[in-house]
Amino acid sequence: MNTFSDFLAKIDNVNHRERTEAILDWILKTFPNLKPEIKWNQPMFTDHGTYIIGFSTAKKHLAVAPEEVTIAKFSDQIKNSGYSHTKGLFRIGWEQEVDYKLLEEIIKFNIEDKLDTTTFWR
Repeated sequence: MNTFSDFLAKIDNVNHRERTEAILDWILKTFPNLKPEIKWNQPMFTDHGTYIIGFSTAKKHLAVAPEEVTIAKFSDQIKNSGYSHTKGLFRIGWEQEVDYKLLEEIIKFNIEDKLDTTTFWR
């Protein structure tokens, strides 16, 4: 069974559900070594027990949370993609294009940067 099935089933808006599923599936295919998990009722991916990236849905956007260090490093690229951000997450509006290249760079950075991390969070 898909790790994210129950989470996705709770997204009422079909377009939001399909878009979220497409992003999660893309990560599963692009990074097959990452472990898909649900923690705190949110879908996320871990590597050797450490957090890599997580997601949550809101009325107007999909929130992407790669941790503060990563947001700071990619702040300009996040803004250039048209996304708003806080210290800990950035928002992909439901009507915005998904910048998969940016997602890939962020995930690769976290995997490499946390290679020797033995805790869940940085």
